[in-house]
Amino acid sequence: MTPKRPTRPLSARLFHPSLLAALALLFAGCDRPAEPLVKEARARSRPDAVPAAGHSESTASDEVASPFLPTRASSRAAPSAPPKGMVWIAGGEFSMGSADPTRGGHCHEPMDDARPIHRVAIGGYFIDQTEVTNRAFAEFVKATGHVTLAERPPRAEELPGVPPELLVAGSNVFSPTKAPTALDNPVRWWRYVRGADWRHPEGPDSALVGREEHPVVHVGFEDALAYAAWLGHDLPTEAEWEFAARGGLSGALYAWGNELTPGGDHRANTYQGTFPVADTAEDGFVGSAPVASFEPNAYGIYDVAGNVWEWTRDWYDAAEYGRRGALSVDPSGPERGHDPSEPSVQKRVIRGGSFLCTNAYCTRYMVGTRGKADPRSPTAHVGFRTVLRAR
Repeated sequence: MTPKRPTRPLSARLFHPSLLAALALLFAGCDRPAEPLVKEARARSRPDAVPAAGHSESTASDEVASPFLPTRASSRAAPSAPPKGMVWIAGGEFSMGSADPTRGGHCHEPMDDARPIHRVAIGGYFIDQTEVTNRAFAEFVKATGHVTLAERPPRAEELPGVPPELLVAGSNVFSPTKAPTALDNPVRWWRYVRGADWRHPEGPDSALVGREEHPVVHVGFEDALAYAAWLGHDLPTEAEWEFAARGGLSGALYAWGNELTPGGDHRANTYQGTFPVADTAEDGFVGSAPVASFEPNAYGIYDVAGNVWEWTRDWYDAAEYGRRGALSVDPSGPERGHDPSEPSVQKRVIRGGSFLCTNAYCTRYMVGTRGKADPRSPTAHVGFRTVLRAR
């Protein structure tokens, strides 16, 4: 058990309890092997919409009632040519949320915060095709002099009672265990590393050489928002993120259909092997991968599953979906965050899962599911992408 820390939320620093609670949710697991998707779940969550030309979709022949209705994409033309590295999303109406994944044989909690499945209408916007890279973030820092949250030591008033020698800049880094371990306490595989930040992903002795095209990590919500504002962009709302990630597929478990590895082909950078001991890299990567290493979805967007989590604009509230009406128009989330498991800490929604997700442990790379994180908690597996809304 970790030592008790001051109750005021702070970022990933010093393994504050707010971070541990978030990590516990993101990595909630169980002690049985994952089972293949059953026929009933595939039918219940079948894609309805037709994807773009050149992309295939998984379908099920069983006709069963589904809470998902077809996606109705708008035909609105882009107001201009897409900015470099972005694609136009015309918007439209879609079913947002996730069916209970445990009914499909997944080894995970039921993700009640992703229901009820509900209809949402959104306007048009441009969205980054990839997660923001180290190269792009370095250009921002060079132009603005921005100092990220992980690069700034916490102030004494933020952590009253903590010895001054512990008030050091740094961030949390994934640290594999030497042997299989119980998955009930993420402290076993996360460690706070002095000097870990976006330039030094594993600590002061690491660098970005060879990782220029990897997604930037160790960035808090405010760092991501500052980068977006520098470009005249914004972070996506949770609804904008999910609409784009689905690529027109209504009710699919993944951004590419209903099979995690169709034909044995890996479609995302996730974790294979025994977590948290060794990633066997069956998908080709240990840790993060260069952006666009896997095929895009039907909208031409990469890495909406795995690689790194992505910040969104919305505050996290587990009950938010239940408050929405028959059709929500451009929802931007609640005015305040509320996590029933930790009501004293307001969190933001993160989406997409990361390279540490497995089909037996943290399956939140499933396209309709949700994550949550303290906005002042940069870690080694959270990044972001931006949007530019049509005016």
